[in-house]
Amino acid sequence: MALQDLYKRPGFLLRRAHQISASIFEKNCASLALTSAQYGVLCVIEGQPGVDQSTLARALAFDKVTVLRVLKGLQERGVCVREIAPDNRRQMSVRLTPAGERLLQEARQPVQQAYEELMSPFTDTQREQFLTLLGMLNDSLDAKARASFVPMPARSGA
Repeated sequence: MALQDLYKRPGFLLRRAHQISASIFEKNCASLALTSAQYGVLCVIEGQPGVDQSTLARALAFDKVTVLRVLKGLQERGVCVREIAPDNRRQMSVRLTPAGERLLQEARQPVQQAYEELMSPFTDTQREQFLTLLGMLNDSLDAKARASFVPMPARSGA
C-alpha cells in the first residue's frame, strides 16, 4: 500500500479527526482544566444523579478502568462524590457536588465554542450529513467495539 493510500483510509482519518477534536476541546476548556472525557462524565452524572459507575461507563462507551480513572480525578478536584449505592452495596453511585455543578455550567460556553470550531469547515447541511454518517457508522458497527455503548434515556422535560 502506498503511503498516500494510508492517508485516505477511514481509520487514519477518524483517528486524526479525533486528535483534532480533542485538541480543540482542550484548548477551549484549558482555563477550566477540563478534558472531553471529564465533560462527558459530568454531563451523564448531571442527567442521572446517583448513576452507578457501570451504567456511567456504558453511557459513554468507556471501559470500567477508564471511567474509574476519570472519576477519581474529578473526585480529587471536589466536583463529584462516589458513594456506596443505597440499593446495591456492591455498586458505587456518583453525584455532582455544588463545585461540579458550577464547573459544568462554566464549561457550557467553551464547549459550544469548541463544537463550532470543530464543525466550522462545514455548511449547516454538511454538518447534518456528517453527523448522520458518523451516527450510521457507529450504530452499524457498535457490536464490534471494545466497550459497549448504552445511551442514557432522555430526561423527561429535557
